[in-house]
Amino acid sequence: MPRAHRHYIPGCVWRITHRCHKQEFLLRFEKDRKRWRHWLFEAKKRYGLCVLNYIVTSNHVHL
Repeated sequence: MPRAHRHYIPGCVWRITHRCHKQEFLLRFEKDRKRWRHWLFEAKKRYGLCVLNYIVTSNHVHL
C-alpha cells in the first residue's frame, strides 16, 4: 500500500524518526555516528534547514 502524501507547511516544526534497515545496529560505533552527524550538517547547509535538536542511537535517529 502506498504511503500517504506528506503536506509541507512552511514555518512548522517537524519531528522525524528514522530507523536503520531491518532495525540493525548500523550506527553502533562512534565513527559511524560522527559520519552521520557530518551528513546531517552538510544537508543543513545545502538546504538551509534549521535543526533544533537531534539524537543518534545505534539503530535510529531523531530530529
